Amino acid sequence: MRKAASIVSLVSLIVLLAGVVPVFAQGGDQPQEAGQGLVFFAKYPSHEVAIGDTVMFDLTLRATTPQTVRLDVDGLPEGWTATFRGSGKIVHAVYVEPGNDASVDLRIELPSDVEPNTYQFSAVARGAEGEVSVPLEVIVQEKLPPSLQFDVDLPTLRGTSNTTFRFNVTLKNEGDEETTVNLVADAPPGFEVTFKLTGQEVTSVLLGANESKRLSVEARPYTELPAGSYPIDVVAQGGEAVASITLTAEVTGQPDLNVTGVDGRLSGQAYVGRETTLKLLIQNTGSAPARGVELSASQPSGWKVEFDPQQIDEIPAGDQVEVTMKVRPSQQAIAGDYMVTVRARPEDGATESVDFRITVKTSTMWGLVGVAIIAVAVFVVAQAVMRFGRR
Repeated sequence: MRKAASIVSLVSLIVLLAGVVPVFAQGGDQPQEAGQGLVFFAKYPSHEVAIGDTVMFDLTLRATTPQTVRLDVDGLPEGWTATFRGSGKIVHAVYVEPGNDASVDLRIELPSDVEPNTYQFSAVARGAEGEVSVPLEVIVQEKLPPSLQFDVDLPTLRGTSNTTFRFNVTLKNEGDEETTVNLVADAPPGFEVTFKLTGQEVTSVLLGANESKRLSVEARPYTELPAGSYPIDVVAQGGEAVASITLTAEVTGQPDLNVTGVDGRLSGQAYVGRETTLKLLIQNTGSAPARGVELSASQPSGWKVEFDPQQIDEIPAGDQVEVTMKVRPSQQAIAGDYMVTVRARPEDGATESVDFRITVKTSTMWGLVGVAIIAVAVFVVAQAVMRFGRR
């Protein structure tokens, strides 16, 4: 008898628990179900707003069979307006497919004379498998405490280690009270971050109720940084209200050219009217390849300067290329020192220029001709003196 009584008690307990479980599934903010075929829930079923605000509930529908679900609101306070919106349009029903959740927004407009209080109502979904309701709550207050929000135009910017990264952000006080907001940035080593409001550097801003202000967050590298992504955490704090945002500065590699002679000297010799070749080295000491490097020169009038090759397709980072510079001084050039400016300009990067000192000399043959002319002149003069001196 005792064994039979124990079995009866166990069965009764199981039946009791089976009746209790669905009750918990219907309570709180758990998804509401109709016959296990239609699920209806709100991610945030309770909102706190100020008088005059509009409330938006994000609702989700889920079904195990394809069906059209009609939408309604039950228990809405008098004078309030409710509309369901999907894809920016007012809707009254939603088509739900298995495995594909449907989202709809419930927009609640409060009358201007609403009293501060807690209001409760339900969103109702009626489908082929029954009816489901979701309890919703709106807490109306006279004034909302300060609440901050950050918005940024472009959270990620790219540039070189010489770039000043300027992020345009909007800071909004969503509360009904004025607040002073302190601005702080946590940047990786090698960055200096400043905040600017209308061009002036600031560390804090005063925001009125529901006021927004545009700020510029400027991150400037003060050292040569390797290529990579650098996160910058920005925090705005006004009293107990805090907003944060993460900005990213993507530092790209940059070519850095250097032009020199093969022996390190920036000088050479040339002869009047004759072509002379000089060997140059175009070095890339940067962190990225230098592509499409074009060579050019500024030379004295009447001179001719050419390069072989005239353009270099690519110089890898840390590599160098040997170039031949052909220099032909003008026929009218006189002996002396002249400057030839050599430029190396990559497609993406700064132009490097350097001055070469070219020492121009006259030809040895012309020197011998000059000596011969002088000798002939001396001989002629000597002969004239000897001839006319006897008379």
